[in-house]
Amino acid sequence: MSTQHWGDDYAHGAPPRVRHRGHRKWPWVLLAAVLLLAAGCAAIVVVLAGESDKKVRVRYEVTGDAKGVAIAYTTWQGGGLVTQKEGPRDLPWRKELETTGFEKGGVLAVTTGKGGGTVSCSVTVDDGQPRTATASGRETTATCTGF
Repeated sequence: MSTQHWGDDYAHGAPPRVRHRGHRKWPWVLLAAVLLLAAGCAAIVVVLAGESDKKVRVRYEVTGDAKGVAIAYTTWQGGGLVTQKEGPRDLPWRKELETTGFEKGGVLAVTTGKGGGTVSCSVTVDDGQPRTATASGRETTATCTGF
C-alpha cells in the first residue's frame, strides 16, 4: 500500500489540488456600508450648511373659542431652537418671524384652560404647506409639529 504525498498528483500528470480558503465578504460589505454612511452624512452637512444662511418666514396662528389659552412655540436663534411662551390669552393669536439658521423640528403647542373650548394651530414656513392641529375640551393641547 502506498501513501500519497503532496505533489504526487502533479508527478502523475494531474495538476496539484489547490485548497481555497473561503473569501470573507463581510469586511467588504461593512466597508461599503461605512462609506455609504459617511457619504450620506457629508451630503447632509453640505445641505445644512447652505440652509444655515437662508432666510425663511415662519407664520404661527392660533384660532378657536377657548379663553385664557397657553401658547408655547419654538423660534430659531443663533443656530438653535428657543422656546417662547405666551398666555394666558384670548384668541385669535398670530405671530410672523423672519429667521436664518432654520432647522426642522419646530413646535407650536396650544393648551386650553379649565374653561375648555376648541383651539386650532397652524404653522407655515415660507409658502409651504401649513402644519395644523385641533383640540377640544378642558386642558387639552393642539400641537403643530413637523415644520
